[in-house]
Amino acid sequence: MAMARRKLEVMSVTTAAAERVQEILESADGEAVGVRVGVKNGGCAGMSYTMELARETRPSDERVEAHGVTVFIDPKAVLFLLGTEMDFERTTLKTGFVFKNPNQVGACGCGESVNLVPAQATA
Repeated sequence: MAMARRKLEVMSVTTAAAERVQEILESADGEAVGVRVGVKNGGCAGMSYTMELARETRPSDERVEAHGVTVFIDPKAVLFLLGTEMDFERTTLKTGFVFKNPNQVGACGCGESVNLVPAQATA
């Protein structure tokens, strides 16, 4: 009997991030099936992460199920997010989602934008 290959997930989600996503979904006005993460051009370092409520599933989205929540990945962002860990941190100065991304090669001083390169294929 052949073993089924496990699909490699684009991104991992920590327990803290999943708990915050669950809080957001519970307080959402209307139906939400998860959150959608992407990247967009802009900011002083070149790109920034985006996050929005996912009110519907899109066939082209990558889907990450973790700790009881669903995170959808915009297909245009997949190569920039491969291997990323999505976390949620509360500190004295800042509270929010944090993306630990191996494809990040730089960031601006204010922390609002990043310089990302597409993930490289490994042989």
